[in-house]
Amino acid sequence: MILGIESTAHTFGVAVVKDGKILANVKDSYTTEKGGIIPVEAAKHHEKIAEKVYQEALEKANISEKEIKAIAFSQGPGLAPCLLQGLRFTKQAANRLNVPVVSVNHCIAHLEIGKLTGAKDPVLLYASGANTQIIAYASGKYRIFGETLDIGIGNFIDTFARYAGIGFPGGPKIAELAEKSSKENYVELPYSIKGMDVAFSGMLTKLKQMLEIKKYKLEDLCFSLQETAFAMLVEAAERALAHTQKSELLLGGGVGCNKRLQEMCKIMCEERGAKFFVPENSLLVDNAGMIAFLGEVMWKAGIKIEEKEVEKLDIEPKQRTDEVDVVWQ
Repeated sequence: MILGIESTAHTFGVAVVKDGKILANVKDSYTTEKGGIIPVEAAKHHEKIAEKVYQEALEKANISEKEIKAIAFSQGPGLAPCLLQGLRFTKQAANRLNVPVVSVNHCIAHLEIGKLTGAKDPVLLYASGANTQIIAYASGKYRIFGETLDIGIGNFIDTFARYAGIGFPGGPKIAELAEKSSKENYVELPYSIKGMDVAFSGMLTKLKQMLEIKKYKLEDLCFSLQETAFAMLVEAAERALAHTQKSELLLGGGVGCNKRLQEMCKIMCEERGAKFFVPENSLLVDNAGMIAFLGEVMWKAGIKIEEKEVEKLDIEPKQRTDEVDVVWQ
């Protein structure tokens, strides 16, 4: 039994995995009626609900604490106050249970959990709040072949939603509004892509200006935002497939829940004879299931921090995907 702890941003999650099977994947997320995520407030939320989520996960998995062999936690990247809550909880549990700890990179966990879909060696289009990257395995590491040059796709969507007076998270509401519009009402927006890198700040500025002059319906702006931003991501992903000569595309991250993004990825893959994979929504959003899943893989490969070394552990808020040696492959 491997316990997983997720706390990189607005979600605190606890999961239990055994032999690659997720027995429990429980989470509680910080939300606001207006404004975006406030890291310190999110960390307070995590501290408040951590024990409840932990007990619920044990109950759902139908196990006792004594059956846990190791604890995997999100070491980074993420918001420092939130990561610290996860680390604190991990250290307390590891000391109490006298078990080793596995430090997991959050981004790589998004990729590794894709193996449950049947993907073998994919290019990952990782689209989440703070992260927008195109990742693939090459020469012992998960390499970043393209990424955002300014803000993550999710943060871009949430920032526009906040400006439009929609609460946090804004993604699901933007998607809902977009469905009320159609291609006849498409508004041209800045399309910023350089090779396999993308940028969203120019589009965000334009959208804010359009909202201010009150000439455009919010539904049409939401539709145009999705069509333009997602087309950029799919174009970059297709280039990465061509560059790496891989034939599988895996979608990961919370923004991957968007049905329109999934549809555009599927169309592109069909047109170039590639396979498209996407995990279920509960494994796309930030969750502890993917942390426990990768944690078990690493633990079985002998990658762990023994009990006496656990106190020295620290978070890695800016850890990049390509800094991690993937020695368990």
